[in-house]
Parts: sequence; structure tokens; C-alpha cells
Amino acid sequence: MASVHLIRTADEYKAALARAEEIMDAEPGTPLGDELEHLAMVIEAYEEKHYPIGLPDPISAIQFRMEQEGLSNKDLTPYLGSSAKVSEVLSGKRDLTLPMIRALNKHLGIPAEVLIQEQGGSIPDDVEGLDWGRFPVTEMVKRGFIAAHKNAKANAEFLIRGLMDRAGGFEVAAPLCRKSDGARRNAKMDSYALAGWCMHVLSEAQMRSHTHNYRKGVISHAFLRKVAKLSAFDDGPKRAEMFLAEHGIRLIVAPHLSNTYLDGAAMLLADGTPVIGMTLRYDRLDNFWFCLLHELTHVARHLADGSERMFVDDLDLRAKDDDEREREADEWAEEALIPRKEWDAHPAQDAPYPSNVISLAQRVGVHPAIVAGRIRWRDRNYRILSQFVGAGEVRRHFKGHWN
Repeated sequence: MASVHLIRTADEYKAALARAEEIMDAEPGTPLGDELEHLAMVIEAYEEKHYPIGLPDPISAIQFRMEQEGLSNKDLTPYLGSSAKVSEVLSGKRDLTLPMIRALNKHLGIPAEVLIQEQGGSIPDDVEGLDWGRFPVTEMVKRGFIAAHKNAKANAEFLIRGLMDRAGGFEVAAPLCRKSDGARRNAKMDSYALAGWCMHVLSEAQMRSHTHNYRKGVISHAFLRKVAKLSAFDDGPKRAEMFLAEHGIRLIVAPHLSNTYLDGAAMLLADGTPVIGMTLRYDRLDNFWFCLLHELTHVARHLADGSERMFVDDLDLRAKDDDEREREADEWAEEALIPRKEWDAHPAQDAPYPSNVISLAQRVGVHPAIVAGRIRWRDRNYRILSQFVGAGEVRRHFKGHWN
């Protein structure tokens, strides 16, 4: 019997095939028969590694099972939906959704790996209490939060699960879909839209390369003052983004989704990295800097112990909020932007003339928008000092986020 060894190259494979063909008629139990048997084994091993047989097409698998069971198109409506959907699926015009896949696997016994086209794959369990259809997938596609899909709404679960994975996994993302106590929420806020926005922010943070790790305790009053003083620069928002990155804090800007009524959020990645998300729904410098300092305070004071993983804020509710943590975040932000002793001692608070606004801003080292914004909010008079608040001056620093 000729020597037979494992096949490692394409040339050895061709030679083995030629030799097998040459001795194809060998009798079993003879030296040539043994050689043929060994050749068959090593050829099969090589082909399994280099020429694996693909999974059957899911539509073919469905049609095969229909033939086996004697089923008509009508018999598939309980699993695929309407008769129109059955026809579209079987003709290849409509993709299978996860609910369809679950039904076909459960009731027709079609293997999960065939339906999802993944060797050894399994179908994710449905989540009790979570209505995938309530996510605003159409708007999320428009905003670039999830990839475009020809049947986005029908494939909401598939698309949102993909976003969850990018956000850090189901355990990180799923709590975002449930109401949290750590939230300055508008009563009309859509929890699914909020969850979609938060998952997008976390997914963007996950993709950011970083060379610095966050150290608990780094955010102090002095740290917040350093951030506040960056407002004095024309490119202050971008400087703030870079400064925070140097301390392991990721600032992500993403436009708000309808019915979120959202200005900002403070969240944690799975590894504890802080993430500040901002919508810039009010494109003004005074709003940007107050919101940023407010969320940083949440990171320092209210996410540090791990009891909460998220705070979301509608700053329009600032005057009505009775949550002690929100009031503390307001107070820390105010103190960082304009220290109380400077505010009390300066004539700007009683005589809000343009010259006094500029004078106080220069004295404390911040942008005049911050002084003007404090006065406008205190007096609930948003018609005054509008020339100072930096309307339209923030989004331009974060181009490419508004679709």
C-alpha cells in the first residue's frame, strides 16, 4: 500500500484525487482497498476544512417542510402573518423577521441555524414586556442611528438588537427601555425613543478609541471650573470634548429623537467608563455649558456608587424638579460656571446691562453667554441679552450629526 498522509496543499489534494480515481475499483480488504479507504478519509477531512457545505437556503427549507407536511401557503399565515406576507417571503421579496423565525422554528421544526443562516446559531429569546415595534426605527434610520433597511419597521427587533449589541450588550441596553428614577423626565417622554437615543450614544462611545482610563474622584469642583473656563475660547465645545477624553470621559453629541424632550444624559458603559450624551436641541452656548456641567456632576456624585447607570435630563423642567440629586447637579454646575461669591458681588445680577455681562464674564473667565443665560433663566425673561447667548454657535463644532 502506498503511503497516505494528511493533505495540506491544493497540489496534494489534486494528487490524492487522481490516485483515488486510479484505484477506484480496488477490492475491500486488499492493500489497494485499504489505500483507497485511507485516501477517502484524508480527502474528506481536507474538503470539510476548505470546501464546507453551506447551509440550505431558508426559503428552500420552508418549501421542503411544506412539501413534507402537505402544507399550503394559507397554512403559513399563523407564522408569517397575512397571506400577502407569506407570498412575499416565499418569493424572496420579504426578509424573515425574528418573530417569523421563532414561529417557524417552534411550529415547523426548521433548524434555527438554517433560518438565521449561521452555523451553530440560535434564536434569541423574546423579551417579556418589550414591544420592539414601539421603537421609532424609521426616524432612527433617518438619523443614522441604525442601518437603512427596506423593511425597517417589520425588522425592528433585528435592528434594535444589533444596536443593543453595539451599545455593550443586552444587559447594558435593556434597562434603558425601562423607567429609571435617575431621570428629569418630561411626562410626555417616549421611553422607547429615549432608549433608542441612549443606545445610539453608548454604541458611539464604544467605537471611540481611547488612550486614557477614567479615575473615580477626578471630577471635583476644581475640575468643573477648568471645564467651565474652556467656554471662553471660540472652539470651547471641542476643547471640552478633548479635555474630557484625556480623563477617560466620552462626550457624544447626537440629535434628539421626537418625543424625547431631552437635553443631555449621563451614563456608564459596561466597564464603568462615563459617557455624557448631549442633543443640542437648543443650539445655544449657555445651554451647552450648563448641561455639560450638570451631567458631569451626575457622573461625579450620582453614578459613582453604581446604584444608577443613567440620568437623563429635560432642562426645561429645572424650575419644577424636586429631586435632590437634580438640585445638587444644578448647584454644582452653577457654582462651576459663576462662583456664588463672584455673582453676589457683581452689579450684573441687579443691572443686567451688556457692559456688566461682559465684565462679569471676563472676571470669572467664561463666555458672556453663561452670564446672560443665568440672568435670563433667573428672570424667566428670554427676550433680553439674546445677542450674548451664542445661538447657532454649538452644532457647527459637531458637524455631521444632523441629518
